[in-house]
Amino acid sequence: MTEILGTQPAPDQWIVYFTAACALSLVAFRTFWLPARNAITIAHEGGHGLVALATGRRLEAIRLHSDTSGLTVSRGRPTGVGVVLTLAAGYPAAPLLGLGGAALLGTGHVTLLLWAATALLLALLVMVRNAYGILTVVLTGAAFLLISLLTGPDVQSTFAYAVVWFLLLGGVRPAFELQAKRRHGGAPDSDADQLAGLTHVPAAVWLLFFHTVSICCLIGGCRWLLRF
Repeated sequence: MTEILGTQPAPDQWIVYFTAACALSLVAFRTFWLPARNAITIAHEGGHGLVALATGRRLEAIRLHSDTSGLTVSRGRPTGVGVVLTLAAGYPAAPLLGLGGAALLGTGHVTLLLWAATALLLALLVMVRNAYGILTVVLTGAAFLLISLLTGPDVQSTFAYAVVWFLLLGGVRPAFELQAKRRHGGAPDSDADQLAGLTHVPAAVWLLFFHTVSICCLIGGCRWLLRF
């Protein structure tokens, strides 16, 4: 426990910038983004699931699909604060996880971040109900576990920074993708549209909320990671 809660030295600054460049490449180029986006979907659906439980709803299933879409099924009142918060939690989940991870890295808690991520993935796995989703979560969790157990501090730190950069940068793109789909008449049942139906607040406002959270998290995360 002492080792997990302890701190580790910050990596060389070039590693911080190198991992940022690698993460940016994964997000910017469609060839890399399509498979990498599965990690953002895991965070997105995990956000729905966590808030559903936190607001007293009954979480029944999480499904992750090979086209990087996902579905979280919860039961409870069809209206009210609980369902609104649950729907609103998806798009901000990855950026907020990235911000939390940046805060841990900024204070030297590399090991704590890796084990916390492994624990969250294990908790998510319990609720996944389709084969592709189970495979995706197991492989992601295995990567964190193997890095934590079999590598030294330098590799762990590089991996942790790459993951956090990807959550921060990758958390920005999905809201823009949703905006583009809606502009062309797609995604009629998106989170923003469902929220608009529940709250009578236009979907465009919810999109603005998603953009604001992701960009603010990116700015805040940069301050932690780059030690401004």
